[in-house]
Amino acid sequence: MIAMFEAIAGAFRSLFSLHMLWLMIWPVMVAITLWAVLAFAFWTPLQNAWLWLYDYFGIAEWMTGIEPSWIGVILQVLLHLMLFVPLVMLTALVLTAIFGMDAMVKTVGERFFPQMEKRRGGGVIGSTANAFVAVVVYLGLWIVTLPLWLLGPVGALIPFITAGYLNQRLFRYDALAIHADAVELKAVIEQNRGGLWALGILLGLVQFVPLLNFFAPVFTGLAFIHYCLGKLRERREQSGALPV
Repeated sequence: MIAMFEAIAGAFRSLFSLHMLWLMIWPVMVAITLWAVLAFAFWTPLQNAWLWLYDYFGIAEWMTGIEPSWIGVILQVLLHLMLFVPLVMLTALVLTAIFGMDAMVKTVGERFFPQMEKRRGGGVIGSTANAFVAVVVYLGLWIVTLPLWLLGPVGALIPFITAGYLNQRLFRYDALAIHADAVELKAVIEQNRGGLWALGILLGLVQFVPLLNFFAPVFTGLAFIHYCLGKLRERREQSGALPV
């Protein structure tokens, strides 16, 4: 738990530079623009598909019977936001992971882990495969669990759990790829699954808060870099492997 909050504090300290500011802005803006254009261009088929899902899962009948009727309208708007926001955040997170992680790892490494040896156990193929698996599994979980989001307090937790999966799966590999060798990379992930999940879920909360979600992709990436490199340093110190 302490390591998780230290990682978040480290991510906050790493945010304040022009480079990080640019990384915070452009992936989210590109993602919003992309999905807004797609929604405008394909509004009719998307609306039809959405209405079909309503009917298939019995949501339309349930909302029709809600009194007063304005509550049903509000719920429908919320459901559309549940569709739009995760897609925007997914796109922004993937863009950040692909185009920003190398720069973020370099920044954090030079400032907070200057003596840590770079053993380069990861590579482009591993990073691409990891991102692909993260996105496919997340989309599968998101689609399967979407009807459950309306099931009261329990359903409200599902978006954060799926976001937690995406965060830890998407960023953990790239956070370690430059500094860890292949054995270390696998070991750090295996030995810290609980912490990675907890960090992913906690940061998932930020992704659903208006305005703060602009900072979420870069902040999430930085937090995972701090957490993973901190765990890698602990592993090397315990094994006596130097330099750390």
